[in-house]
Amino acid sequence: MADDFKQTDVGARYAKALFDLALETKALSAVEADIASIKTALLESGELRRVLTSAVFAAEDKAKVLTAIAAKAELGSIVSKFLGVLGANRRAAALPSAIAGFERLSAAHRGVVAAEVTSAVKLSAAQTKALKAVLAKSLGKDPEITARVDPLILGGLKVKVGSRLFDASLRSKLDSLKFALKRA
Repeated sequence: MADDFKQTDVGARYAKALFDLALETKALSAVEADIASIKTALLESGELRRVLTSAVFAAEDKAKVLTAIAAKAELGSIVSKFLGVLGANRRAAALPSAIAGFERLSAAHRGVVAAEVTSAVKLSAAQTKALKAVLAKSLGKDPEITARVDPLILGGLKVKVGSRLFDASLRSKLDSLKFALKRA
């Protein structure tokens, strides 16, 4: 799913427009909450992601899905209209990118930096707190941590902040060792 949230030019433009409108109307916190709801729906529903990104479904059907999401989730008028515009402009596939872009703009506005942390097992509250303190010290800004669990990394952590990736996973260390042994 993380790959679905890569930034595109189209998504960036829609994210900027939504962010500017949220600031202008002094509704940033409400829009952030609505965007978080949509992101959760996208993360939890593979079927929804497929509908929005698949060329098999007509743009009109995607627009109807976006309108239905807005109604079902009882989203505010700004985000409901935003989803309507995405659908009307045949840009439903840009929704994940627009969400990611909006989150970055919002975090920067609040003076925090987004950090995506991947671990082999779920981090405890104490581990998350300690990691947040270490990141705050090294980055000079408060991190907003999004935790993911990926058993394939075997152990350790991967921390992605912006375009930087700090990979201290056991999987990457084993892969490096394997590569070194092959060269020897």
